[in-house]
Amino acid sequence: MIPGNFLSATTEAVDPNTSGWAAKLNCTISLGTGGRNGDGTLKLTSTASGEMQARTASSYDVVVGVTYAAFCDASGTTVPERIGIRWLTSTGTEVSVTWGLTTATASATWHRISVGGVAPMGAARAQVLVSASPAAGAVVSNFENVYFGWPLRFAGNLFSFNTEQAEIDATGWAVESNGTLSRTVPMFSWPVDWYYSGGQVTTLTVTANGNASALSVERPPVTPGMEYVGYAYLNPPTSGSACWVELRFYDAGGSQIQATRSTLAAPSTGTYRQIASAVAPAAAATASLAFGITGATAAQILRSEGAVIKARTATITSAAPNSNVVTFADSEFEQGVGQWTVASGVATVARSTPWAAQSISNGYSLTVTSSTATASTVRSGKYPVTELLPWRPSVALKRVAGSWTLTSISVRWFDATDSLITTTTSSAVAIPSDGAWWSYSADTTAPAGAATAQIDVVLAAGATSSTLQVDLVRLTQVLPAIEVESDDSTASISLIARELVTSRTMTVYRIGPDGSRTVVRGRAGLLENVPITDETLSVEDYEAPLGVPVSYRLEFLNGTTGKYAGAYTSLRATIAVGDRNYSWLKDPARPQLNLRVLVKQAPDWTQPIEQNAMRIRGRQNALVLSGQRGGREGSLVVWTQTDSEREALRRLLASGATLLWQSAPDMGEPDVYVSVGSTAAPRVSPFAPESWREWTLPLTEQDRPITGLAGSATWTVQDVLVENESVLSLISRYATVLDLALDQRSS
Repeated sequence: MIPGNFLSATTEAVDPNTSGWAAKLNCTISLGTGGRNGDGTLKLTSTASGEMQARTASSYDVVVGVTYAAFCDASGTTVPERIGIRWLTSTGTEVSVTWGLTTATASATWHRISVGGVAPMGAARAQVLVSASPAAGAVVSNFENVYFGWPLRFAGNLFSFNTEQAEIDATGWAVESNGTLSRTVPMFSWPVDWYYSGGQVTTLTVTANGNASALSVERPPVTPGMEYVGYAYLNPPTSGSACWVELRFYDAGGSQIQATRSTLAAPSTGTYRQIASAVAPAAAATASLAFGITGATAAQILRSEGAVIKARTATITSAAPNSNVVTFADSEFEQGVGQWTVASGVATVARSTPWAAQSISNGYSLTVTSSTATASTVRSGKYPVTELLPWRPSVALKRVAGSWTLTSISVRWFDATDSLITTTTSSAVAIPSDGAWWSYSADTTAPAGAATAQIDVVLAAGATSSTLQVDLVRLTQVLPAIEVESDDSTASISLIARELVTSRTMTVYRIGPDGSRTVVRGRAGLLENVPITDETLSVEDYEAPLGVPVSYRLEFLNGTTGKYAGAYTSLRATIAVGDRNYSWLKDPARPQLNLRVLVKQAPDWTQPIEQNAMRIRGRQNALVLSGQRGGREGSLVVWTQTDSEREALRRLLASGATLLWQSAPDMGEPDVYVSVGSTAAPRVSPFAPESWREWTLPLTEQDRPITGLAGSATWTVQDVLVENESVLSLISRYATVLDLALDQRSS
């Protein structure tokens, strides 16, 4: 299921049938085969010449002024295709249709078509349309993997959706020199589960022989001293074309003060992600991204899409914070060799070529070549560190030719005056067979007074003409693989797990004192056998019991074989009980609403059961037929003591969702999930403070819900600024300030 899709799974994948679709114009629909998101496809067969269209059988709520996106994969040997969003009134009358561009040519290979648009005045609902225009009857086009909803965007991108993906129009970009700009839909095939590229792309056509470039119109704000990455997908006209992206910084007056260019070494004429990175200089206020081609020929075409400027994170597509103090340029070699030099020996260094020929992360690595069987030291730049803390240098190496030994990974520690304090050195290890990447690390501690550190990779070639690749160089402060910390103010325990392997799946358990296991809740639901998508996991467990020491265990399975692949186990953590006269009422799906309340009276539980007594003549005892005894029922009586507490309890109860009631363990009331019936909240007494209320909460025991936590882990004020033009758009998108904080949109 595509994340955030308004469409049902059947409509999205066209499996197991076409019930999510209806013919709209000049065609019949049937279930095709050969899809990638499941085998089924939406097969359109034209009735006669002319445009044929199919639509989703259902329509979906939209809000006027809000941007929506649609895409799907298409395949057709005869005619090009396009996709559209059909805007409807609340009564189903068509308002207008926003069409994406038609593909440049027909292709039987699955390719992406897409469109973005703002819901117009009068629109209350929307449908997805797919279309092709054959010249005869009995022509077939296939569609599948269909999405409709809010735009799916790269995490942390400072650009708006239209600048990132050019799905609405070409206004996010402007010609900088020697060219014209347009949008086209080339026949690019993308993985079925990649949702951030494909469809309409920004197209730069060179006017005359020479250099040509385009520049983003948007200039998002940046922070001086922070490291940023900028990237875009480039589709060069030839493999020999000198195409590039450039990350630029501007001062408060709009003058450019720094530019960092990263040139693509294209292996062919496909589409390649090229990355530039730099630290924002002291006077930086805004940034932009440019792309272009050097030494172009008139009429050559350079295509680009998926443009991003973002603060550096753990990986370029994630939102997880970066912990590596080695700059991106020195760690990943995407724009050259960075600050790396050969400190001793005969070795030479260069960026690998072409793109993706040698890399374990992104497109490039550092190529180290030794002409003789001797040792060489390859040295990095200097990076800020904190004294007396444990640090871990690591590097990925791949033997390409000859023979190599990693003599050591050494760290040179410098004080604030740039004087060398000491050097710590790891032990030697031979680098095994050609063709495989191997990761090496050596834990060490920064000495007193250390302010910066420098990495030496000491290598010994065992044969003439030896070649080695270096990539993903890291220097990170070492943190526990798993740690827990309780927060008594929210009655929760935070769990952080690090150094996870993304090829595995995991289950996260809470372990009670008696060894019992409970699966912990994450943002997408219960964390049971879920794929690992990042190296770091952060979870807040709001359902941990009060006053009871618990630990956490992460168990891993191989993502391919399903076999056990290890586990992490944490230390214990305990949430303080506090005053025993108080209990917690919690919404497992929306922990921001959780509330601690004063209890007047605990429930006198009953457990109802359906029974039918049959009294048989001549028999003393009745024959009783019983159903299953139900869960507990009873009324909890609590007091709210302030106006704000009263409103907080009203918000908590408003949704009618299943709640968790938690009390001190010695109160004889184990944690229980409940639904709350009709409530009453009279004043406590004529003599109590005016704001006090006595709430009678009828409770009925429920099963534990499996929903995920609401909100977005990456939702920030910057996201609000980028995705909303004005306060009016916020009003139409979010019903309350709480919904804004949680990113819970009205539709």
